[in-house]
Amino acid sequence: MPILLFDIDGTLVRTGGAGKAAMEHALQTAFGVEKLLDTVSYSGRTDRAIGRDLLRVHGIDPSPVNQVRLQEAYLSQLPTRLQTHGGNVCPGITELLDVLHPQPGVVLGLLTGNVRVGAKHKLGHFGLWDFFTCGGFGDDHFERDDVARMAVAEMRSHLKRDFDAGDVWVIGDTPLDVQCARAVGAKAVAVATGWHPIEELASHAPDYVLADLSNPEELLRVWR
Repeated sequence: MPILLFDIDGTLVRTGGAGKAAMEHALQTAFGVEKLLDTVSYSGRTDRAIGRDLLRVHGIDPSPVNQVRLQEAYLSQLPTRLQTHGGNVCPGITELLDVLHPQPGVVLGLLTGNVRVGAKHKLGHFGLWDFFTCGGFGDDHFERDDVARMAVAEMRSHLKRDFDAGDVWVIGDTPLDVQCARAVGAKAVAVATGWHPIEELASHAPDYVLADLSNPEELLRVWR
């Protein structure tokens, strides 16, 4: 039984920068930051790690209290930003999920750096949240590998049984998605629908690398 764990940003959807805009506005409103420094990487990372680093580079103590304060301000901003920044579902995703969701031998989950509420906001905005049963989120972890371990544990709890790590597939658009797949012994599909070109993704040796998921025939043969 294949267990498919999807990343969100750049893999399932593109939010037009809504998440980054919401996080930066949260930093400004919650902490009075006037000049934003664009030195923190967002790609493939957890919201918790991004928030910690944003606080640090702007001279704010990244204490647990301040991290919670930033996250709450971010989540209050995110729905509005999703409405105003446009964005779209990545190529082929809706059709692929429509095919996979009813398959009795396929389990769909998430493996994302987004905090759970943020993930629900983003996927709910594009009508995709209900396709997924459970997964790993960025609420409690700084590192993507730990989110992968959480996702596998959540799947075991959801299915109420053990399974072989080789049955797990991580689908994502960054090198960190490939890395975290390997950390749990899973297979990796890299798709160049985010910020990383296909050549860069291929250099990290995923099991499959695709420009997008608009023609996933070979994957469907493997997964069904």
